[in-house]
Amino acid sequence: MSRYDLDRDEIAELLADLPRYRAVQLWEGLYRGLADPTELRVLPQALRERLSSTPAFAPALSVEHELVADAGTTLKWLLALADGNTIEAVLMHDPRHSTACVSSQAGCAMACTFCATGDAGFVRQLSTGEIVEQVVLAARAARHAGRRLDHVVFMGMGEPLANFARVWRAIERIIDDLGIAARHVTVSTVGVIPGIRRLAESPRQVNLAVSLHAANDALRDRLVPLNRRYPLHELLATCADYVGATHRRISFEWALIDGVNDTDADADELALVAHEVRAHVNLIPLNPTPGGTAHGLTGSPPARVRAFQGRLGERAVNATVRRTRGRSIDAACGQLAAVRRDGPRVPPGAGSTASGRPDRPVRGAKAGDAPTGPGTDG
Repeated sequence: MSRYDLDRDEIAELLADLPRYRAVQLWEGLYRGLADPTELRVLPQALRERLSSTPAFAPALSVEHELVADAGTTLKWLLALADGNTIEAVLMHDPRHSTACVSSQAGCAMACTFCATGDAGFVRQLSTGEIVEQVVLAARAARHAGRRLDHVVFMGMGEPLANFARVWRAIERIIDDLGIAARHVTVSTVGVIPGIRRLAESPRQVNLAVSLHAANDALRDRLVPLNRRYPLHELLATCADYVGATHRRISFEWALIDGVNDTDADADELALVAHEVRAHVNLIPLNPTPGGTAHGLTGSPPARVRAFQGRLGERAVNATVRRTRGRSIDAACGQLAAVRRDGPRVPPGAGSTASGRPDRPVRGAKAGDAPTGPGTDG
């Protein structure tokens, strides 16, 4: 249980012996102030001490490792849950935006062939508060760097639409209480059709990204086993219904895998389905993972990535290449947890950031603490 699982009425009930405005001050401090209750100087010291000893107000996450890369613009946390399981969250700074990538489950049941989280299998659903607390951690870190967190993507560990109710409540908190615009929130799915339908009926205009990776059933069955339950023609029809209902453009995520889904024929198939639902395409050079390597899957070389993008462009498909971030710190979802589970792995370039400074793990910090990064005191 996280302090962010509590709603306004539950906080008021826990503070029922106090004036109502104390509950309001605490709520505002947690969400607008991004503060630990003990930091809220607007509250009397006796109340702060009371909150610090009340289990309901304890953090649900603790930072087991923090790693920094890309000259301080990428931070990744391995977060320990109260039950000893771990999840991951990432903060990425770009010139104009700061984005949190958060997890929705501990582990994942989707078993995608190339995904580090899928290698681990499903453990449990995250609560609404455990999801929100990741965003608060990232927002605090952004503020510590003189930035404002303004985008959230559900592209970390787990399948968000398989945990729809809790994820949706977290989205409402992120929008209403943390002040992040709905159009700056993106939910990614490998194709959970019932969840896409529920998302289409929801009042918030969040973005939808579909992890496609193949545009024919034979290959997608191999890469994304859920395709055997929800085949491509059903998924595309549901995507078309989503676009019709929301008037929002969707994105297709495509992890480029050398010799698997990066040929001209693959680009031609992708162009056809992208046109069918007027989708934007995000091309993602595959990060190496133990599971992917075991299946002989490696990322497409840069020249092939450019050729694939060019082929799509010739067919009037808007396609962008996502810049690879944090490879030296295992920034793809599930990689850091896999290192913890299976033992250390030293990938090429590990141990230093793009600026030449060492990646710096930080142990024992609480999830509410501001992270240590380049340019700060250790």
